[in-house]
Amino acid sequence: MNYPGGFSSQPVAYVGFANLPHQVHRKSVKKGFEFTLMVAGESGLGKSTLVNSLFLTSLYADREIPAVEDTLDQTVQIEASTVEIEERGVKLRLTIVDTPGYGDALDCSECFQPIVNYVDDQFEQYLREERGFNRRHITDSRVHACFYFISSTAHGLKPIDIEFMKSIHHKVNIVPVIAKSDMLTKSEIAQMKARILQEIAENGINIYNLPEADDDEDEEFKNQTTYLKAGIPFAIVGSTDVIEVNGKKVRGRVYPWGVVEVDNPDHCDFLKLRTMLVTHMQDLQEVTHDIHYERYRAERLKHGEVEDLGPPPTTPGTKSALEAKDAELRRMQEMIRKMQLQMQQQAGDGDELPATTNQSSAPNMPRASRNVISKQV
Repeated sequence: MNYPGGFSSQPVAYVGFANLPHQVHRKSVKKGFEFTLMVAGESGLGKSTLVNSLFLTSLYADREIPAVEDTLDQTVQIEASTVEIEERGVKLRLTIVDTPGYGDALDCSECFQPIVNYVDDQFEQYLREERGFNRRHITDSRVHACFYFISSTAHGLKPIDIEFMKSIHHKVNIVPVIAKSDMLTKSEIAQMKARILQEIAENGINIYNLPEADDDEDEEFKNQTTYLKAGIPFAIVGSTDVIEVNGKKVRGRVYPWGVVEVDNPDHCDFLKLRTMLVTHMQDLQEVTHDIHYERYRAERLKHGEVEDLGPPPTTPGTKSALEAKDAELRRMQEMIRKMQLQMQQQAGDGDELPATTNQSSAPNMPRASRNVISKQV
C-alpha cells in the first residue's frame, strides 16, 4: 500500500527487539564519550611522550622543564588537559591528568597526597551533581584509569611506588607501565615483570584486571584477552618521531646499534597498551562507577556526611528552571484557593434551600444534574 507523497507501508528493514542495540549505538555515538586518564610517575620517564604517541596529539608542546634547584622543594601539581578526538564519526572527549613534580622533591613522603585529594574531589563533584536538578547533563570528570610509570632501572618497585599505589588502588584503576623498556633486554624485561607482579601481590595492591571473556565470545576476542593479560605490566617505548626503515615510515627511536619501533610488538608492548585502553575503555568506566565511586559514596553515607554537602550547585539553566517551577506552583496554589472559595459559596447556597429540594427533586433531575449535586455534597 502506498500513501500520498510516495511513502510505502512496507517496512524497509526488520523491526524488532534485535534492533535495540542499534538504537543504543546511535544514541551513544550522537552523545559522544568521555574518558579521563591520569599519568603518574617520576619525571623523565616519558609520560608526556607516551600520551602524545597514544593519541597522536601534542598536549605538552609549551611545557618548560624546571631547573634542578627549583625541584628541591617542589610540590606536586595537577594539570588537566582536555582534547576532542573524532574517529569515523565517533567523538571522544579525552581528559589527560598529568602530575608534574611527583617524586622530584627531597622529601617524597607526602608527594602523592595531592593526587589522592584530586581523585576524591572528582568523586565529590560527581556526588554533588547527582543531587542537583540537572542530572541529565552531568560532566563525568572522575579518573577512569591511571597509568603508573615504573623506572626500568629500579629492578622492581621503589618504596614510593608501593606507597602511592597502596594509597590510591581502591580509588582508581591502576595500570602499571615499565617506562623506557628499550634499556632492557627481553630476558631482563621478563624478570622485571615477574618481580613487579610479585611485589604487587605481597603488598596487597589491586591493579586493574581485564575481565574474563564470556563463553559466547568468539575465539579471537578470547585469545586477545589472554594475550593482553600476559603483557601486564606493559613494557613500553614512546616516540612521536617518524623515521624510515627499509623504505617504510614508522614511529621509533634511532640508536647507534639500531632502531626501536614503537608499533612493533617484538620491540615493546605499546600496541598491547593501546589495544587494552581502546577495547576495555567502557569496562574501565564501569569499574570506576560501580566499584570505586560506589565505595566512596557508601563511605559518605555511612558517616552521614551527604546531608552536609550544602545546597546542590545551580547553573543559569537550573536557576531558570527553578523559577519556572516556582511560578507554576504559585499558579496552582491560586487555582486551588479559588476552587475552595467557590465550593464554600455553593455549600452556603445549598444550606438555604428547603430540605425537600435535595431529597425529592434530585431523583427527578437529569443524570448530569444529579452528578453535579453529588459532587457538591
